[in-house]
Amino acid sequence: MSTLRDVISAHTDLTSNSAAHLQRLVAEWQLLADLSFADFLLWGAVKDHPGRYVCLAQVRPTTGPTAYEEDQVGRILEGEDAKHLSVAYTEGRIFREGDPVWRGDVAARHEAIPVRRRDRSQVIAVAARDTNLSDTRSPSHLELNYLKTADYLVQMLTDGGFPPPLLPGEPTTAPRIGDGLVRIGADGLVRYASPNALSAYRRMGVTGHLRDRDLAELTRSLPSTPEIGADAARRIADALAGGTPRRKEIEAKGATVLMRALPLRPGGKAAGALVLVRDITEVRRLDRELVTKDATIREIHHRVKNNLQTVAALLRLQARRVGSPQARLSLEESVRRVASIALVHETLSQSSDESVGFDQIVDRVASMAVEVSVAESKVTLRREGTFGVLPSEYATPLVMVVNELIQNAVEHAYPPGQEGEVVIGVERDGDHFRVTVSDHGKGLPEGFRIADSTRLGLQIVHTLVTGELRGTIDMRPRAEGGTEAVVDFALQ
Repeated sequence: MSTLRDVISAHTDLTSNSAAHLQRLVAEWQLLADLSFADFLLWGAVKDHPGRYVCLAQVRPTTGPTAYEEDQVGRILEGEDAKHLSVAYTEGRIFREGDPVWRGDVAARHEAIPVRRRDRSQVIAVAARDTNLSDTRSPSHLELNYLKTADYLVQMLTDGGFPPPLLPGEPTTAPRIGDGLVRIGADGLVRYASPNALSAYRRMGVTGHLRDRDLAELTRSLPSTPEIGADAARRIADALAGGTPRRKEIEAKGATVLMRALPLRPGGKAAGALVLVRDITEVRRLDRELVTKDATIREIHHRVKNNLQTVAALLRLQARRVGSPQARLSLEESVRRVASIALVHETLSQSSDESVGFDQIVDRVASMAVEVSVAESKVTLRREGTFGVLPSEYATPLVMVVNELIQNAVEHAYPPGQEGEVVIGVERDGDHFRVTVSDHGKGLPEGFRIADSTRLGLQIVHTLVTGELRGTIDMRPRAEGGTEAVVDFALQ
């Protein structure tokens, strides 16, 4: 599906600034549709075709029936069908005259609203407000207040005062009409509060009704922290003065309410403000639970790391007391394996999720391998490529595989005292990995197959690659001499 900017570019001559204004309008106009109980369609003049208009975007109301079951984006209107659009576009005024238009069995009232930027320049597009008339009845008190507020915002749309300017860092989430609406007059007193808005304020400790009360002062007195109350009151006062303050979360009496204040200034004259509120108490409670669980998981990883380091220390002590060189070597290998797993848990204990930056872990494992073997050889290690971030369920087996392959190359590729290099190569294509550990040493024995190897380290590698990583492992001679071990696997 084409984006709004794609449709604008393909059919109109609108500038980038005008396109950006229309994008902000489309991001905000669900508010208009819900207050109006009507569909809103955004129409642009087709370039090189005077009198022809293309539908750039569409939004349906969540508070009433739609006038269009099918999508209208991309539809072209001209001639008599586009009369209301032409009046709004060429004369720069809201078109409200005309009889209902029938589409099948649905009658709709069409209004056309010229859209201007905040500099009140020429008309850049037309917003059509199309109301389904099939459910005609006497409107309720709530509906009358919704419609009056919608008329204020529609006039601001023509004046360039709606949508509000984009604020850096402003979150995309916001209260909607159904969450709770309060309309206050230019004097700051509440003219109307929807039932959900009243419920949200009562959860914060308000008793009685909101009507005819000073909302800014009432909100100031609610939070237990005076600074939060003063900040919330200031934002309401800012909206009354014509500003567009940022959204604000208010906490009082154990409840959390998200508040957004918008100025109502049709024709540039102060008419009060619209305050939208949403009770997000349960959302924030769940957020706190997730933070607690996240901290608990990190603490578990930290304790596992500490326990593994304790195990490694005990094995190291045991190795010093063993008389058999072969037994001592086996215990030292176990120490390195435990230490490599501990590195993964140490990284996870410092992360906010169950993923790890694997490059740092591999570099530390390689450094440990060099430190252990420095007395016997002069081998250096180098990494080419990057692993990036890996899920923990892959990081643990992979670090053991890489550790064993590095250790195998350091110990067996070069004779003691001979200089050499081991290269860890990484090729990543999306979720597919190819990891190569190569050397320029003496090579493999004749007829070597890793699946038949009796070395514990290589048996561990083969088991982990084919089992945990669900991949393949191949150890083969290099054409220029030496050995390379190639591990292929993909994240599932």
